Amino acid sequence: MTAKTLFEKLWQRHAVLDTDDGQTLLYIDLHLINEVTSPQAFDGLRLNSLQPWRADSVLATADHNVPTRERDAGISDAVARRQVEALERNCAEFGLRLFGMNDQRQGILHVIGPEQGLTLPGMSIVCGDSHTTTHGAFAALAFGIGTSEIEHVLATQCLSMKKLKTLRIILDGTMPAHLTSKDLALALIGQIGTAGATGFAIEFSGEAVAAMSMEARMTLCNLAIEAGARCAMVAYDAVTREYLKGRPQAPQGTTWEAAEAYWRTLHSDPGAVFDRELHLDVDSIRPHVTWGTSPEMVSDIDGCVPDPAAENDPVKRRGMERALSYMGLEPGTLIREIRLDKVFIGSCTNSRLEDLRLAADVVRGRQVANSIVQALVVPGSGLVKRQAEAEGLDRVFTDAGFEWRDAGCSMCLGMNEDRLGAGERCASTSNRNFEGRQGAGGRSHLVSPAMAAAAAIAGHFVDIRDL
Repeated sequence: MTAKTLFEKLWQRHAVLDTDDGQTLLYIDLHLINEVTSPQAFDGLRLNSLQPWRADSVLATADHNVPTRERDAGISDAVARRQVEALERNCAEFGLRLFGMNDQRQGILHVIGPEQGLTLPGMSIVCGDSHTTTHGAFAALAFGIGTSEIEHVLATQCLSMKKLKTLRIILDGTMPAHLTSKDLALALIGQIGTAGATGFAIEFSGEAVAAMSMEARMTLCNLAIEAGARCAMVAYDAVTREYLKGRPQAPQGTTWEAAEAYWRTLHSDPGAVFDRELHLDVDSIRPHVTWGTSPEMVSDIDGCVPDPAAENDPVKRRGMERALSYMGLEPGTLIREIRLDKVFIGSCTNSRLEDLRLAADVVRGRQVANSIVQALVVPGSGLVKRQAEAEGLDRVFTDAGFEWRDAGCSMCLGMNEDRLGAGERCASTSNRNFEGRQGAGGRSHLVSPAMAAAAAIAGHFVDIRDL
């Protein structure tokens, strides 16, 4: 038999029909729905007198617009409130599972899917959010879709898509102390660019990946979209098994045994051929910080803001000039000298319990710098929040001067009251540093949770290896 990549195994298992125009009709196992991208899809169902094909395949929750404090008072912003209320009405009308705003299980979809054991190896998973790539860490085929596609999946349980090329990224070596998968992802994006993996499905492998926790793998896959990839994945192994075993919605008993027999096949076969392969030596990578308005505009902590005049490509040079103008930075400025106004620890990239523990380890016994206007910690789900509080992490943060909030996307994209003001500079554990992403005129620097925590204490970027 021909050796297959993990992507090919998942694709073939879900392929319903190959069409004459080169598309494949894929069956979808799990559909995650939020309040921002779904309203028009439900309107389409009503217009066409359609019902969801498999209501039990859907999980909905509001995460983008929900307030992260004083939630009992409701949502003050009228547009945000209407979106959340519309999601609640739509789920009630069509009989879909919803974790409501005050449900303890509520949180960011890409956190609660794995947390609940709804995200399982071998699945095809879609959501109207580009960072659905996160779920690929479980040897799943997971990617974001648009509003019209949300309606199509709801009505037919299928999606038409062109088969992707395959890219294996091998992370060689052993992770140095204090280095995280966020740093690896930023280093990779800095190397290949935000379009470097366009048209590809990434499989992460290698010694460093095998040693990673599931939380770290989820961060790695989460950021694959920022390198241009449509999806990313990691093979099933003992780390995956230990994370999933006992999760509320995961298989139990003999069903678990049968499922795991299949899951153990979810790896690339020896001799499988990829369209492209790339090696990254993790031993030499240092903690990373973005300096511009794209994730590829990044440097390690020992670097400095680059000079656009040294860039030969005129398009890139103009992009750098625009970014530095927006960010208010001068060429040659040391990354360590960039001073901050706010710090945000959260988002679907870095709001899991492991992320909060890493940040708390840095913060413990220290105080937020006087120059920091605000430092937020926003757990990825109500259950993450509860467990963190059981471990006393909330007190570590609040004693140091951080604000401890309820679960939600929060300042990652500034769709609720948590946002940057014009000109404010933020160390953020989120995934995008685009112009205005965290608030109109706000300036975002992407870092790991440990680096964000250290920056809050110092008031500027520091190397956590020095602490």
